[in-house]
Amino acid sequence: MTTTDTRRAAATTVDTTTKRNDLVLAAFRVVVSFLFGCHGLMGLGFLGGIDGQGTAVPFGSWPGWYGSVIELVGAVLVLVGLAARPAAFVLSGVMAYAYFTVHQPEALLPVHNMGELAAVYSWVFLLLAAFGPGAFTVQRALTGRRASTGRAAREHADR
Repeated sequence: MTTTDTRRAAATTVDTTTKRNDLVLAAFRVVVSFLFGCHGLMGLGFLGGIDGQGTAVPFGSWPGWYGSVIELVGAVLVLVGLAARPAAFVLSGVMAYAYFTVHQPEALLPVHNMGELAAVYSWVFLLLAAFGPGAFTVQRALTGRRASTGRAAREHADR
C-alpha cells in the first residue's frame, strides 16, 4: 500500500466517522430539545401543566414564567438548528440557575433534592454548545454551506 493509498483510506475513515457522528449528534439534539420543549410547555400550562391539572406558572412571574418561555424558545431553536450553539449555551445556564436556586438549597446531592433533571439538562446543553448541532440544521440550509467540525476541518486544511 502506498502513502497515497494510506492517506485516502484514512480520509475515508475520518469522513465516515464524521458523518456518523454528525447524524448521531443531530438525533440527540432533536430528541433532547423536543423533551425540553415539553418541559417548557408544562410551565405555560400545556401538557398537564406544572401540577398535572393544567395549571400554568403565573404570567410574568420570575423566574418561573420567564424560565418557561426561555426553555420553549431555546428548545425550538436547538431542535431546528438555528443559532443552536448560543441557544444551547443559554439553556445550559438556565438549567444551572434552576438547579442552584431551586434544587440545591434543599439538599447537597441531586438525588436528594430532585435536581437530577436540571443538572443533566445543564450538562447536555453545554455539550451541544461545545460540539455543535450535528447534521440537518436550518442554519446549514440557510447558509448553503456545510459546517465543519474540529478534526475534520483541520484534516481538510492539511490536504
